[in-house]
Parts: sequence; C-alpha cells; structure tokens
Amino acid sequence: MVRVPFRGDRARTPAGIEDEEARALVAGAASAAAADVEAPPAVTPDPTAAAFFDCDNTMMMGASLFWFARGLAARKYFTGRDVASFVWQQAKFRVAGSESAIDVHAVRDNALAFIAGKTVTEIVDAGEEIYDELMADRIWSGTRLLAQQHLAAGQRVWLVTATPVELASVIARRLGLTGALGTVSEIVDGVYTGRLVGELMHHEAKAQAVLALSEREGLDLSRCTAYSDSSNDLPMLSMVGTAVAVNPDSELKAVARSRGWDVKDFRTGRKAARIGVPTLGAAAVGGGAVSGLIALRRRNRWPF
Repeated sequence: MVRVPFRGDRARTPAGIEDEEARALVAGAASAAAADVEAPPAVTPDPTAAAFFDCDNTMMMGASLFWFARGLAARKYFTGRDVASFVWQQAKFRVAGSESAIDVHAVRDNALAFIAGKTVTEIVDAGEEIYDELMADRIWSGTRLLAQQHLAAGQRVWLVTATPVELASVIARRLGLTGALGTVSEIVDGVYTGRLVGELMHHEAKAQAVLALSEREGLDLSRCTAYSDSSNDLPMLSMVGTAVAVNPDSELKAVARSRGWDVKDFRTGRKAARIGVPTLGAAAVGGGAVSGLIALRRRNRWPF
C-alpha cells in the first residue's frame, strides 16, 4: 500500500513506484491531504458545487513558479547561473524531445531542487513578499471575477497548480479563495529536500487531486466547474460538469469548440506580449532565464 503523506509527515514516494499513473495517484492524494482549506461556514449555501482554477496563464500572467524563482534570485537564494542551468535542463528535455526514463526522472526529481535546504517558514515568508512584488499585478482581473462569482454563489473555489502547495496557498489566500492544490515536496524536520512526493501537480495528477478533494469534501463533480488555459489540463477539465477554456492554447481552443465548452480570453496584445520571450537563447542568459522559461511553457506545454 502506498503511504499517503500528510502535512508535517511527507514521506517520499516509495522506491519502485515509478509507473506514471501510480505517481499521479500518489501526487493527487498528497496534494489533497496537504491542501490549505479554509473552514467553511456553519451553513454552506451550495456545499456540493465548487470551482477549480489552474493558476499559470489562467489566473495569473506567466508562470507563478518562475516569478517566485526570480524573487528568490533577487534575495540571493541562488545565482542567475543556477536559474539558467535549470532552464537549460528543462529546455533540453522539452525542446529536444528527449524522453528516456533517465531524463524524465531527472526533470521530475529536480523540479524543485532550488528550494532544497530551505525551511518551510522562510519559503512561505518569501512567497508572501514575492506575491506583492511580482505576482499581484499579474492576476487576470477577468479570471478573478469568475472566481468571485462562484464564491458569491456560495461555492468553494480552489487553485490547482504545479506550483509548490505552500506558494499556491499564499496565492489562494491573497485572492480570497478557499484553498489550493499544488505540488507537494518532501519535507524533513521542516526543511525541503528538493524532491517531490509522487509527481508534479500536472496533467493526470491534477485530476487525481481534484477527485481526492471532492471525495473528502463531499463535492458532486457533475456540479463543479474547472478553468484552464492548457490542453495539459484536459483530464481535470473532462471530469467536471462544466469546463471553461481561459486564454487557451490552440489545442485546448480546438477541443473546447468541438465539445461546446465556453471560451474566455482576457488577453490583450500588450499583456500577451509580456508573457514570453521568443528565443531559447534569451532564456539562457542571466535575467532572461525566468521570462524565457515562461515563454517556453506557453509554446511547448510545460507543466507549470
């Protein structure tokens, strides 16, 4: 039996649990267990309906994890060379299409290596500051309004994102949402090891997290709504009663049209231009590393 880790007791996925589906199941269960959930009122007007929002390019312009990384770099947590090295590793995997088992596992296991050795407290505190500095002004007002409409209707609202669950919870709290489902990292004695529990909160893992949370919270998925910009989130979008494509990539837009899903696009030419940098070369140079990675995420369906 796979041991599901809870907050304060996060064990690494047992050796041998290498099957992608199994890792997604572990990641989903871990994310739901670690979810920062606001206590509902004594009487919830609509207790079985909820909304699930992807974060990157759905709720926020760009990738939250890399705005976070840029903020940490400014605080000397690591160097520009460290960021560029991380970008290159990820770009080699995604752009060159190398999908050997070694490459897949290396990308997965190193995804949050930049917080290894840091305490949960210092990362959460930094996340609060970085949200104010780099993220607050990048929230799509249209998407935030959609979330507020669900809350006004008495429904609960969660972010569902590959961002570390601690940072995802900061974002959710600042937006007045119920909570967040995010990537769960291994923590030993209050310190991040840099390894993941299960898998990145991506693709099938998001669907598993939503399923686990819905079972715990008594939600009826047929009455729930999910929002995303990426075709990577089709497993999550397909499991709820109402799916909405927000600022969609071309593949998701095509699927949404074929299935009759609502499509909302809050981008303007100026704002869309701020999301990315056009070349891989720019991504590997100093201060351009983070913004370049955001561009690659849009072009190559990165999991963040």
